[in-house]
This record gives sequence, structure tokens and C-alpha cells, in this order.
Amino acid sequence: MSDEGQTLDGAIPPARNTRLFGHDEAVTFLSKAYQTGTMHHAILLEGPEGIGKATLAYRFAYHMLTHADPLAAPASVSDPDLSQPLLRQIASGASHNLLHLARPVDAKTGRIKSSITIEEVRRAGHFLSQTSGTGNWRVVIVDTADDMNRSAANAILKILEEPPKKTVFFVLSHIPGRLLPTIRSRCMPLRLKPLDDAAMRMGLEHLGLTSGQDRAVVDGVIARSDGSLAHAILLLRYGGLEIAERCDAILSEGKGQEKKAVHALADTLAARDREQAYRYFVAYALDHASRHARDAATAGDLISSAHWAKVTAELQQSATSSDIYNLDRKQTVISAFSLLFQSPTA
Repeated sequence: MSDEGQTLDGAIPPARNTRLFGHDEAVTFLSKAYQTGTMHHAILLEGPEGIGKATLAYRFAYHMLTHADPLAAPASVSDPDLSQPLLRQIASGASHNLLHLARPVDAKTGRIKSSITIEEVRRAGHFLSQTSGTGNWRVVIVDTADDMNRSAANAILKILEEPPKKTVFFVLSHIPGRLLPTIRSRCMPLRLKPLDDAAMRMGLEHLGLTSGQDRAVVDGVIARSDGSLAHAILLLRYGGLEIAERCDAILSEGKGQEKKAVHALADTLAARDREQAYRYFVAYALDHASRHARDAATAGDLISSAHWAKVTAELQQSATSSDIYNLDRKQTVISAFSLLFQSPTA
């Protein structure tokens, strides 16, 4: 997950993660752009959740702040040394040169809010209005822009339209198509791909999650993770493997045979202590539908492709509404299966 308050058990917060796997081309592109003075003021890092977008943003922010003069910066981006005072300060959230915007914690409930609010964006405005004491770059990481409510999105747009000098935004998005077109037009898109199996294995080893695990289990987790370390952690640490197997069984049984199993699974996922298990189910349902859409499009079946694209959008909207309005998660799970059982001709 993105910020420390949302970091999964077994993951390393991006601000303190010294390794990045699978995105060498993106890092090289940014490095050359920075070194040649052609770096855009706002980089839209696109890609599925859990593939390293936030880690990449912090990694390159460290590179810029360590090498403030682009012309003197090395061509390669090395692993950050968090023993350095500057980087240690950034990692602890105490830097005057880097601001991380994410969903804030509700002071009344102690829970993370469902969206990035306009108050958070105003923090960015205040941050950028201050003169950098070192004359260094200032970096704002928006993590993720998908989480901004309408007011926050409009407020960040105004800043992106007239950014201060020596300021770079890293705007993270899992679903860039949902962002305001005006925000996308102010950013340079940089698409990050899901991690391949080798990068997944190295990432899991770096996190210490393969130790003591049967290789067949690790292989199975990687196969189910769609190139996302976050999904792999959910599978290994939050009962995701069991959930995936139960979902597979329900969907293979066919419509009309699944009611009891669906309700039993929905009861499990709606429990108070199953927050991350529920998150994995949402990811599973979205991946299931989007994969059908891609496969149908590849086969030239435009009717099925359009159907599954519509199902994917409806699943996403249902999950988002459930979070925003604190709806009954049991009903959200049941509704998700109803959508997944719809046929293209329904």
C-alpha cells in the first residue's frame, strides 16, 4: 500500500524501501530527462496497484534531492542510502523538500479517510509557497490521484497549471482513465508494467517472504499476483490464497449453484478484522473481469469485450461507493458475484 498508515504487513513503506524491481527503463528515462534539463514538471506514473509506483517516485526524488544540479547528476540512479541525514529526514517525513499527499487519517475515528481531501491539497499549496532553505528541488508525491475527491482534484489542477520553479510532481494512478482529462493533460504519462516473474521473485525475497515457504506455494502466489507485490503479500499474509480458491470454485460451479457459498464468503469478508482480505477480493473480482475483457478483445469478440469492460467499471464503482458511503461489505461482495455471473447476452 501507499503510505505508512496503509502499508501491508510484510511490505516496506516506499519512503524506506531501498530497492526497486522491474522498472529499469522508466528509471533510465527519468534519469536522462533530469540530466538533460528536459524533465516535465508533472510525471503521471500509471500502472496497477502494488507494482512499485510509489517506490519509484521516492527513489527518483532521492536522486534529485541528492544531486540538485542536473548537469552534475550521475546517469544512473543508485539505491538510496538511508543513513545519509538528507534521506533519513525525507524517509521520516520531516523534509522541507518533499511532500507526500495521501488519504489522511480521520482524527475522530482513527481510520484512514476514503479520499484525499482539499485540505490535503492545500498543504501542498502552503508547502510550495515556502522558499526552499537550501535552494533545492521540491517534490510532491500524490499517492494516489485516484483517491482525490472532486474538490481536491480541482485544487491540484490549479497548482499543476502554474507550478513554481524547481518543482516536480509525481502523480500516481492505478486507473488514469478516471482522472480529470485536464489533470492528465498537464502531466507526462509514464506507464509502468506489471512485474515479470523474475522481478516478483526478487521482490518477495527482498521482503523476506519466501523464507520457509515451499517453492510450489511461491510459484502459485506469483502466478496469481498479476505482477503485483501487493497482491502477493495479500495472498501470503492475509488469506488471499484461500479466498482465490473459494472464488475460483464458486465461479466454476456456475450460476444457480453458488448462493450458499457466496453468502458464506461474503460473511467472512464483511468481518471487522478482514479489511485486507476484502481488499484482495475486490482486486480479484476486478482482475477476473478485466482479464475476460482483454481476452475477448484479443479474440476479436467485441460484444464480450464490451460486456466485460462494463462489468469491470461497475465493479470498480461498487467498491468505491462502498468505501465512500461505508456500505455493507457483505452486500458489495454478493453484488460483485452477480456481476461476474452475468453473460454477455444478458
